[in-house]
Amino acid sequence: MAGVWLLLEAPKGLGHYWKTHYSDPTFRNLYRLEAFDLCILIPYFIVMIILAFYGVHRYQLVWLYYRNRKNAAKWSEPPATFPVDELPFVTIQLPIYNEQFVIDRLIDACCRIDYPRDRFEIQVLDDSTDETIEVARGIVDRYAAGFGDLAPQPIVYLHRTNRYGYKAGALDEGLKVAKGQLIAIFDADFVPPPEWVMQVIHHFAEPGIGMVQTRWTHLNRDYSFLTQVEAILLDGHFVLEHGGRSRAGVFFNFNGTAGMWRRETIGEAGGWQHDTLTEDTDLSYRAQMAGWKFKYLQDVECPAELPIEMTAFKTQQARWAKGLIQTGKKILPRVLHSDAAFHTKLEAWYHLTANISYPLMIVLSTLLMPAMIIRSYQGWLQMVLIDFPLFIASTMSVSSFYLVSQKELFPRTWYKTFLYLPFLMALGVGLTITNTKAVLEALFGIKSAFARTPKYRVQEKGEKSQAKVYRKRLGIIPWIELAIGCYFVATVWYAISSENFFTVPFLLLFVMGYWYTGLLSLLQGRFERNSGQSMHEKPYPVGV
Repeated sequence: MAGVWLLLEAPKGLGHYWKTHYSDPTFRNLYRLEAFDLCILIPYFIVMIILAFYGVHRYQLVWLYYRNRKNAAKWSEPPATFPVDELPFVTIQLPIYNEQFVIDRLIDACCRIDYPRDRFEIQVLDDSTDETIEVARGIVDRYAAGFGDLAPQPIVYLHRTNRYGYKAGALDEGLKVAKGQLIAIFDADFVPPPEWVMQVIHHFAEPGIGMVQTRWTHLNRDYSFLTQVEAILLDGHFVLEHGGRSRAGVFFNFNGTAGMWRRETIGEAGGWQHDTLTEDTDLSYRAQMAGWKFKYLQDVECPAELPIEMTAFKTQQARWAKGLIQTGKKILPRVLHSDAAFHTKLEAWYHLTANISYPLMIVLSTLLMPAMIIRSYQGWLQMVLIDFPLFIASTMSVSSFYLVSQKELFPRTWYKTFLYLPFLMALGVGLTITNTKAVLEALFGIKSAFARTPKYRVQEKGEKSQAKVYRKRLGIIPWIELAIGCYFVATVWYAISSENFFTVPFLLLFVMGYWYTGLLSLLQGRFERNSGQSMHEKPYPVGV
């Protein structure tokens, strides 16, 4: 008790801090808002309120997930099943582009899938421009003739020299010669388990099912601290976003890989189109508006590789951010004018516009220090009544969202996620520059060149990548991130000097986020600007 008394009554203790900041009435009612103050505070609070709405939506997804738990689809409980002698023909499409280091792993896994070989085929859809052409063709020839412990496999190699439509174009070209009633798709960095098709196939015995998506897991989750944070981010998407939406019966999307389509659905929805960077989401919405139902099997896992370098991760995230905004511009007007239920339209709006939060974060970052200076003259009651609820809605929702997803997947060890939460939130802040650029390009219809996300084929700590040849750098962006981090150091200094200690932990997330992404991009991106690898208008492949 004596220690507490000293802390409260010391000349510069907590008691002094409380009296000078919240109990001293000397300057009360002397401060008056001016026009300049309003020009700062009005956009500041507008941005905070908008971000709070998206934050509340995360709480809503958690609520939908648990409220509709009884609606969860399970691979072992399909409403109907196919007789063994009437199993439908399945075509597995493997779209690849310059994937020479992972293509053998993918083909071997697909050739080991447990399904009758008289109702099964594999298409390797190769748009490569490098040594992958020879590597992939040779691997296909070996497995077609019988390789190792495997008998000859029904696998074909299709190479395009005209890469029209990129991934969407490759998938569409493969459909022209595909035999399957059902089409499964796997990107190059995936390793489908042998039982995958049999776990999914019987759900198509239910009339009206157009697509079944399965959950991504992570081959190299424990490779580094970065991959562990990436895994948590993706787990949140696959557990609560897909889980909440699918259980509530609203629209959700195919993730570009690790899913199976009914061929008829693709045709009725208008086929693969390549006017957005997320043709998977585009087709998903068109198919569901055409009346087809989608299923999500959370208990069916398909392992894949996470990017191990910051440059690759930021490129991937920017691609998805830009693609979803493009899809929103294209699809949302149709959804809003459709006969879908209001809650379906609302969820589609949140889903397809969520990345608008990145430009808003830039605005918030810019206004944070001047708003802090202006509000230092205001009372503490405003902070409690306004700032704290907005903080809980916009920031704390991120923590709860990812904690819940980890608790669902890892009920015995989920509490370890608390250690990653500050870094997860900081990483989200650090992505704002690259993702804002991508979102603005989408909003203004700007087409840009992106480097593909390289496939590293690394799983264990300390293992080195073979795919350095595919790397690209992000130019000036890491330096901008470091500069903004320095700006927030100044903001932290001001907060401490003005004894506004409550804001310091929040501001440190900005410092950590911008410096972490900027430094890792520079340290992991030491390679030539022009390495001879081609850049193209549409990145490849497309995921979430």
